[in-house]
Amino acid sequence: MKSFLRQLGPALRAVIVLTVVTGIVYPLAVTGVAQALFHDKANGSLIRKDGTTVGSKLIGQPFTAATYLHPRPSAAGTDGYDGTSSGGSNLGPTNPTFLATVADRVAAYRQENGLPATQLVPVDAVTASASGLDPHISLANARLQAPRIAAARGVPVSSVLAAIDAHVDGRPLGILGDPGVNVLEANLALDGTA
Repeated sequence: MKSFLRQLGPALRAVIVLTVVTGIVYPLAVTGVAQALFHDKANGSLIRKDGTTVGSKLIGQPFTAATYLHPRPSAAGTDGYDGTSSGGSNLGPTNPTFLATVADRVAAYRQENGLPATQLVPVDAVTASASGLDPHISLANARLQAPRIAAARGVPVSSVLAAIDAHVDGRPLGILGDPGVNVLEANLALDGTA
């Protein structure tokens, strides 16, 4: 029993020291560095309009009005865009439900944007991202929506295209993926063109 008690003391001290270091000191140090060097990013890259937070540059939102760019479809949560249920549909590319959903979305996209039946539709316009909360759409998707937005707002298509082009984010790390349009930022810019 004495050897057990002799070993228990150092073990408890180790648990207490490691708990303080890894559970308090390290998280506070990382938070302090993040706040000092990356304040905007550490606080969620929030976007404010007239002093009110309207969203985050990093999280997609649903836009359905004809006057706005529409984001990618979302499979996050029951109605989509639920940050507490981030995730994809997990339906494979040969799943009949997935194929039917995509076919319905293609038809709706063409109709909504006044496109002919032969017009190819960007894949990001009809499929959800892995997180279901992607804030970007492809440049091709955004440009196909420009005539609808211009007609709904009563502005020239060139004004809509200028707002879209001003909110293109480059390739991640300069080499990965394709440039994308941040939907929330572009839609706020479009509100400024009205």
